[in-house]
Amino acid sequence: MTLDALKASIRQHQSPVAVIGLGYVGLPLLIRLSAVGFPTIGIDTDPAKVESLHQGRSYLSTVGDGAVARALKQGMRCSSDAAAVSEAQVIILCVPTPLGAHREPDLSYVRQTIATIIPHLSRDILLILESTTYPGTTEEELVPPLLAAGFSPGKDIAVIYAPEREDPGSRHPANLIPKVLGGITATCSALGCAFYEQLVERVVPVSSPRAAEMTKLLENIHRAVNIGLVNEMKVVADAMGIDIHEVIAAAASKPFGFTPYYPGPGLGGHCIPIDPFYLTWKAKEYGVHTRFIELAGEINHAMPAYVVSKLRDALNARGQAVKDSRILILGLAYKKNVDDTRESPALAIIDQLLQLGAKISYHDPYVKRCPQTRRWNFDIPACALSAETLASQDAVLLVTDHDQLDYALIAREAALIIDTRGRYPADQPGIVRA
Repeated sequence: MTLDALKASIRQHQSPVAVIGLGYVGLPLLIRLSAVGFPTIGIDTDPAKVESLHQGRSYLSTVGDGAVARALKQGMRCSSDAAAVSEAQVIILCVPTPLGAHREPDLSYVRQTIATIIPHLSRDILLILESTTYPGTTEEELVPPLLAAGFSPGKDIAVIYAPEREDPGSRHPANLIPKVLGGITATCSALGCAFYEQLVERVVPVSSPRAAEMTKLLENIHRAVNIGLVNEMKVVADAMGIDIHEVIAAAASKPFGFTPYYPGPGLGGHCIPIDPFYLTWKAKEYGVHTRFIELAGEINHAMPAYVVSKLRDALNARGQAVKDSRILILGLAYKKNVDDTRESPALAIIDQLLQLGAKISYHDPYVKRCPQTRRWNFDIPACALSAETLASQDAVLLVTDHDQLDYALIAREAALIIDTRGRYPADQPGIVRA
C-alpha cells in the first residue's frame, strides 16, 4: 500500500485505527471512530481499563455503558499490549502530557509510547499526536526516532499534529467542533484532512505541526488569561463591596466587544492550568519572557488560598477558628457535571485546610473516592448530602456547582456557606462569596 492508497482506504472506512491512551480524550474518540464505521483498536497500559471495556463497562461519566456496548458490537477491540498497533493503518496518540515537579513539560509518556510502538509500525501509515504540548514537539520528539528507524515522513509514513478539542460535559456535538491539524509535509496534511473529514464537518489545516501546537495553546491560554482577569476583578470588587457576578451580567448585555468569563476557586482540568507553562517554558528557549501569561497563572494559582482566607474570616466572625472546624467540601471535580478531578482546585483547598487543622469531608455525586495524585496524598471521607450532614457542619464550601446538588436543601440546613461559584445571591443570609 502507498500513502495514496491509504487515503482511499480511509475514505472507505476500511483502515483499522488504533487509539493509544483511553482517558478523557482517547476513549470518546475511540467510540466515535467505531460509530462511523472504522475498525478500531483501543490500547492502554492500564489492564483494568481494558478489562472494563471488554465487559462493556465505561469508567468515565462522559461515556455511557451503552456506547461501549455498541462499539463492541461494531467490532471494537482493546488491548494493553502495544504490539496491537501492528494491525493499524492509522495510529492516534492521546497520552498524558503533565507538568513535572518544577512545572516543566513532562513528555515522558509521549517518548515512551513512541519508543514502544516503533518496532511494531508498518509502512504507509498515518501517525497522529493529539496530546496538548508545546510548539516543536511533533518535529522534535516524533520525527527523529522515526527517521532512526528507517521511516521517511511524507513518503512512507504520514505524521501530523491534530490537537484534541474535548470539553468534558459539553453539549457541543463532537462532529461540529472543527479539527485543526498540521502535517510534517503537504502529503501528511492531505492524509490527515482525509481522515478527520470522516469525523467532523470542518477541518482546518495549518502550515505546520508547530502552528497547530501553538493554536491549541492559544485557545487554552486565552481562557486562562481571561479567567485570571476576572478572578482579579472578583478580589477587587469584593474589597469594594460590589457583586462581581452582577457586574459580569450587566457587562454581558453589551452585544459587542465583551465576552463573559466567570470567577471561581482556581483553574482545573488537564489543559488550562498546564498549557500556559508549556508555552512559557518553550518561549525561554527563544529568549522570550511571557510576562502577561505568567501573571495570569500567578493570579489563578492564588485563588485556592483566597478561598481559604475567606472561609477563615467567615469562621472568625462567628468566633471560630479553622482548626477543628467541621467543613464539608461540595464538589471535587474541576468543573460541574463531570467526574474529572485532574488539577482540581478543590484538592489544593483541601490540602490547605487540612494543614490548618480542619476536619474535612466531601460530597460529589460524580466522584465516589478522593483521588490520590502525585501532588496530594490525603484520604477524606465522602458523605451523603442530607439535612443531618449539612446541619452538623460548621461551614459548607461550594467548590464545584454540579447541577445535581440540592441547593435549596443546602441553603436551608447549612449554617454557613462559602460560595465560590456565585450560585447564591450575595445578600442571602449565611452566604459568603469567595
